[in-house]
Amino acid sequence: MDFAPNPDHELIIEAVEALCARFDDSYWSEHDQRHEFPWDFYREMAAGGWVGIAIPEQYGGGGAGIAEAALVLNRVAASGAAMNGSSALHLTVFGLNPVVKFANDRLKETFLPRAAVGDLHVAFGVTEPDAGTDTSRITTRATDDGMGGWIVNGRKIWTTKALESEVCLLLARTDGIPGEGFDGLSLFLVDLDPEHCEVVPIPKLGRNAVASCEVAYDDLPVESWRLIGERGRGFHHILHGLNPERILLAAMACGIGEAALRRATAYANEREVFGRLIGSNQAVSHPLAKAHMDLHAAMNMMREAAWRYDNGLDCGEHANTAKYLAAEASFSAADHALQTLGGLGYATEYHVERYWREARLQRIAPVSQEMTLNYIAQNVMGLPRSY
Repeated sequence: MDFAPNPDHELIIEAVEALCARFDDSYWSEHDQRHEFPWDFYREMAAGGWVGIAIPEQYGGGGAGIAEAALVLNRVAASGAAMNGSSALHLTVFGLNPVVKFANDRLKETFLPRAAVGDLHVAFGVTEPDAGTDTSRITTRATDDGMGGWIVNGRKIWTTKALESEVCLLLARTDGIPGEGFDGLSLFLVDLDPEHCEVVPIPKLGRNAVASCEVAYDDLPVESWRLIGERGRGFHHILHGLNPERILLAAMACGIGEAALRRATAYANEREVFGRLIGSNQAVSHPLAKAHMDLHAAMNMMREAAWRYDNGLDCGEHANTAKYLAAEASFSAADHALQTLGGLGYATEYHVERYWREARLQRIAPVSQEMTLNYIAQNVMGLPRSY
């Protein structure tokens, strides 16, 4: 792994930062408060080719790796867009990875070119009310329709961008009994047909410009060619999207922490109390300095995970570690930033409270910190299963 400056990466950073500079903190705060998707920003990013950066060139994408995609989302988050900006894009960046790797040619040729130019919005339907972390308990079922296709019935929650999306990468049970392992789950790219899908946004703490939804599927017809890969192997196929997801989320988390520290550092260099700048007090400066170091360490872990993924090496340990470290570092940075600003940190006009709310999400989704520790303990260290 080479840590020397990469001219291509520097160009990505420069271009994305220039674009994001046109959308300031007020833009993101207003969209968050109004629960309004950032269409102007999304269209600008799509026009620049950033939405399809990791989609293969043969389908109109940029053909870049997860390392480059992570840089894009990191700079988006660091601009002050935080999760509202980066998660408006990231499902298209990583979510279609199982399609690229396992789908039939018809599926690829129909949807990937549209996704590459930002014309296709994609949702991700895995979590259910009674099947959160334990994916084996999924009950949403796709049954044979007798003509080679499928009929889907069930309910999903926390489906990001379902309001804006035309299609959803859906994990549904085709065989077996819930709770008895992961075989029997199949992966589909389904239409979110309003005649068969009821989409309801879930009121939540933050990241309100990008809705998280409950989706009820009622006799949704799915054509046979919309099955991705092998019947009953959907969970195994979707794993190829989970490591990139963790890597990208780590990059986004580090960006949020960077934005929070930028605000805190500027304030600590300006605010005078008892005749001295508060930044001269170690009780203020030391936590910010540690947050800076923690973010840098997490970012390097993310870079290693991305490098391994792009070079075809096993990266499960590295992707999960990056996501864990970045989530902790990001929230710590945002929390110390809020503390540095004191009462003003609680005020919406300074935006730190928004960073704090959005950084907190990383410690829960898409996998909790506790489950990440379980993964490392069991799959890396060989310790006995705890659940």
